[in-house]
Amino acid sequence: MDLFTKCYEAKEWKQAQRFGYYPYFTPIESEAGAVVTIGDERKIMLGSNNYMGLTNHPDVKAAAVEAVERYGSGCTGSRFLNGTLDLHIALEAELADWLGKEAALVFSTGFFVNQGVISSLVGKNDICLSDRLNHASIVEGSRLAAGETIRYRHNNLAELEHQLQKARDTAGRLIVSDGVFSAEGTVADVTGLCTLARRYDARIMIDEAHAIGVYGPEGRGAAAAQGQLDRVDLLMATFSKSFGGVGGFVAGPLEVIMWIRHTARTMIFSASLPPASVASARAALAIIRTADDRREALWRNVTHWRDGLQRLGFDTRQSTSQIVPVFIGDDMTCVKFWKALFASGVFTNAFIHPATPPHGALIRTSLMPTHTTEMLDEALDIFARVGRKMKII
Repeated sequence: MDLFTKCYEAKEWKQAQRFGYYPYFTPIESEAGAVVTIGDERKIMLGSNNYMGLTNHPDVKAAAVEAVERYGSGCTGSRFLNGTLDLHIALEAELADWLGKEAALVFSTGFFVNQGVISSLVGKNDICLSDRLNHASIVEGSRLAAGETIRYRHNNLAELEHQLQKARDTAGRLIVSDGVFSAEGTVADVTGLCTLARRYDARIMIDEAHAIGVYGPEGRGAAAAQGQLDRVDLLMATFSKSFGGVGGFVAGPLEVIMWIRHTARTMIFSASLPPASVASARAALAIIRTADDRREALWRNVTHWRDGLQRLGFDTRQSTSQIVPVFIGDDMTCVKFWKALFASGVFTNAFIHPATPPHGALIRTSLMPTHTTEMLDEALDIFARVGRKMKII
């Protein structure tokens, strides 16, 4: 049988494209702001991870331009060999200081952080305990690890404790959880996770990708917001959300970070984060640390948007974050709803199976501080009109 047969016989995406319901790989023709241009048409952007609205901040852009002028376009090698710049070292020191950790390590992507950290730490006699709704990068990192992976029901600390009780006393144990879950918008009980970790001699790693910049003092994340930053052993986050760029990092004890530096394959065998991205991340960090006004504006928008959806009768599930899902259920209804919203001027994200459980399709929306009340009210009017027409509300 030809290896490519499955590719030629795949039907779902072809049918979706043919009937105009394909919601992915949509080319945007403008900067990633609260409003974007697609096909010469204006769209209100409610499908971005630009949570602090920094992609077009003048300081962030200027830092990237200056870095290109000084260092060029790339590092042409891995961090392990020739790809470490003084910029990388400076950013890592600033991140560690910000989070109160001994050291930090910058990777080329956030996906690489979780892949590399988990697979390098969880050896053949170890156990990784992971929330069932953790990001795909955590799933892939645990699959690559030599040890066992146990997945517990979402935010179910009782089940996690049961699994910890069953775990071998001789095994190293790593609890891994998102701080804010990327599709559902729910927030982890980091306090409870830390309590269980200490009770059962486990280590804990929190993925703050969707919480960093938004939650806690100086935007230090969900763990900091719950007063647990000192109890979290490893904290990872990305630069592709609140920082408005690309890349990721992990922060923790110096010797653990040194181990990861020398054993994580996604660090050793991947190209270094380019100068422009490092410089823009440093500029974004400086803004985030003092951006209480942006965080306040973001949360005002979140409240306005969620309350508006709920008044209309949409099901926003248990979200309490800047990520506000609209539960639909059926996959085809979801993509049709996405298409109608898009055609009416609102850009959202369609999440369908297997990205969600069967019959768990949803429209993911997310907010920025740069959205105006007028933009959100316009989008609510569109949601109302389309939702009633499709009998979703």
